Amino acid sequence: MSVVGIDFGNLNSKIAVARNRGIDVICNEVSNRATPSLVSFGPKQRYLGEAAKTQEISNFKNTVGSLKRLAGRTFQDKEIQEIEKEYINAELVNEKGQLGVKVHYLGEQRVFTNTQLIAMYFTKLKEIASAELKIPISDVVISVPGWFTDIQRRSILDAAEISGLNCLRLMNDITAAALGYGITKTDLPEDKPRNVVFVDIGHSCYNVAIVSFVKGQLTIRSTAYDRHFGGRDFDQVLVNHFAEIFKEKYKIDVKSNSKALFRLRTAVEKLKKVLSANSQAPLNVESIMNDIDVSSIISRSEFEELCEDLLNKVENPLIQALNDSGLKLEDIHSVEVVGGSTRIPSIKERISKFFGKELHYTLNQDEAVARGCALQCAILSPVFKVREFTVQDITTYPIKIKWETIPEIPNEESELVVFPKNNSIPSTKILTFYRKQPFDIEAHYAEPDKIPTGINSWVGRFSIKDVMPTDSGDLSIIKVKSRLNVHGVLSVESAYVAEEIIKEEKEEPPKSEEQPKPADQQSQQMDTDNKTEESQPTQPKTPSPVIKKVKKLVKKNDLPLVSGTSALDKSIIAQLKEIEGQMISTDKLVADTETQKNALEEYVYDMRGKLDSIYQEFINPADRENFITLLNDTENWLYDEGEDATKSIYTEKLDELKKYGNPIVERYREAEERPRAEKLLRENIQHFILNASSNDERFSHIPEEEKKSVVERATKTSEWLNEKLAAQAKVPKYEKPVVFVRDILKERENIVHFASPILSKPKPKPEPEPKPEETPTSVTPENQNSEAPKSEDTTAEEPAKETKEINENVIRVEQHDMEID
Repeated sequence: MSVVGIDFGNLNSKIAVARNRGIDVICNEVSNRATPSLVSFGPKQRYLGEAAKTQEISNFKNTVGSLKRLAGRTFQDKEIQEIEKEYINAELVNEKGQLGVKVHYLGEQRVFTNTQLIAMYFTKLKEIASAELKIPISDVVISVPGWFTDIQRRSILDAAEISGLNCLRLMNDITAAALGYGITKTDLPEDKPRNVVFVDIGHSCYNVAIVSFVKGQLTIRSTAYDRHFGGRDFDQVLVNHFAEIFKEKYKIDVKSNSKALFRLRTAVEKLKKVLSANSQAPLNVESIMNDIDVSSIISRSEFEELCEDLLNKVENPLIQALNDSGLKLEDIHSVEVVGGSTRIPSIKERISKFFGKELHYTLNQDEAVARGCALQCAILSPVFKVREFTVQDITTYPIKIKWETIPEIPNEESELVVFPKNNSIPSTKILTFYRKQPFDIEAHYAEPDKIPTGINSWVGRFSIKDVMPTDSGDLSIIKVKSRLNVHGVLSVESAYVAEEIIKEEKEEPPKSEEQPKPADQQSQQMDTDNKTEESQPTQPKTPSPVIKKVKKLVKKNDLPLVSGTSALDKSIIAQLKEIEGQMISTDKLVADTETQKNALEEYVYDMRGKLDSIYQEFINPADRENFITLLNDTENWLYDEGEDATKSIYTEKLDELKKYGNPIVERYREAEERPRAEKLLRENIQHFILNASSNDERFSHIPEEEKKSVVERATKTSEWLNEKLAAQAKVPKYEKPVVFVRDILKERENIVHFASPILSKPKPKPEPEPKPEETPTSVTPENQNSEAPKSEDTTAEEPAKETKEINENVIRVEQHDMEID
């Protein structure tokens, strides 16, 4: 069973697996630990991950990034139109209410939704993990930002299902990092919690969480987010800065050219990393546009001055998280930072200054989230035994339930906040309604202004069917079970009718408790008890239990429930699965075709080169020119008509060449390996003849006839070998061999099987000598000395036998104990 954690990032993603008693972050096909979050489309196939990154510049209009920011979004979304559109080169369109991209794929225009794009990328991550683990994978834990809403989380779950992944849990980024921190700590307190702040600044967002740790458990106390603060925002400041410089210095407008803008973004991203470790850094971009090379330089102080507005936003999430947690600065034990953008020195300084503490880097800044996800997957997996550790996460946005009121209940409220902010995840709430006919309830976010701009506050609509009045015509009691599951997704799991019945219950009277009596008053108390006992004619009666009538709600029957959420319908998911499967097959066919084409090309070059060297003597001069002509014609065809041929045609061409080439290769290999086979056979022949002809004591027990047969068989084999090799020497090297290596090795095998059993016969055991008859003899000192050792040996054997039995018993007991453990 696979145990995989995926850190789904906006720029790159990491994959961690549980194995070898630990957590490993695995590498992709080019040995990188991070896989670019990119999907690209070409005329023959898709390009995913590293392949998409390789041809991003040349095919940037058909390449889609920022996949995480697209999840659950619509085309009309304000954030998409104003922010995300700048980072996506492909054309964005509206596809049946979802955000989609229009690209050229397989020679035609195609539109793919954001969920499909994420599913394609998950397919690549699944392939990487399967190749590393060498088994098919399905169970995973995927990270998402804590500020993701219900519709965004459902989009990720749908994408995982389309790609064939079974997502055991969607885990908040910061919670995954906290799990990786806490589960490895052996010094956590058992009573007073240790409060740790986690700060995660990645490529596109800023997350803060205050987490309380006790032994075996973590509890998220509060979270805060800035959804538009990350590494790419600092990159954009630098892009704007250099675009202005180039406009003045080189008279070019980089922003007017999409490719030039992309090249500049790539360059400033590298420059920013250099500035994190140096006081200044240069920028050089060759042929940015109009065949112009540009260069500039910037210092760290200039960079910080340009980013002053961004840096002033660092403290806001810290303040909010601290206020929501109810803690003070002195209650914070330590501050842990993760995420690539926390390497910017000015950000680290401001965080450290706010808390008045040095920052800690216990976790790997780039891989902490992936490792935490893998740990969570291992905890959920029945295969792995992990240290017991409980994760108590919280919801970011409060959720309320709304319904229509009825005249039978005056002053009835029409909504209720069922899951308030910072409610535990998972969590179940049961709502009670009084109805006599079917009704609907709707879930909304209680604070629409707090969720991401452009996302609808609507969560879901749930219809409870077959509601009937009671037998007396009164309102029925309807219980509705709502749940916020481990993914942070709201669902209404069931609804049922509850009937109020009156039950009689016995209530036992309270027993009088005797007070303990001091030891020195014991005798006096006994006397008093005896007197009382004598004066009372009868014992007091024990009070009888009181019978009370209690009203109780009892489940009567389940009600049909129809859910309407933002999740894709099962039929649509099945359809998208089929489309994804077809694209996977297309990609595989293209890859196999390319492999076959490369094999054909390699064979042409390899064979043509060797015909002038090692294969020169093994090809008939009359056939040489014809074969070289065929190789040249195949090469010309490859770069002309055969550029876009099918896999079967490449296979057919290769087979045609091998009809000529394989006999040549075979003759060469026979000539190379024949001397070795000859040597092995001659060594065996000589060995058997010497042993069978010698007078060595080791073979004296073997009958002469059998030894003679060994000599005859070896001599006959030697004659056969000499005859074949003599005939082979008369044949040109380009002719079919007279004797093959396999024939020589077969003869060697035959003679070994014939001679070895004969020459390895064991000697017969000698017959035991008859015992001399015992005669009475007088006891002499000499006889006493000879008898003494026998008596001594006999006494020595008894304890040894006893010890052996004891040892065997110990072994049996130990084995039994092992099985019990």
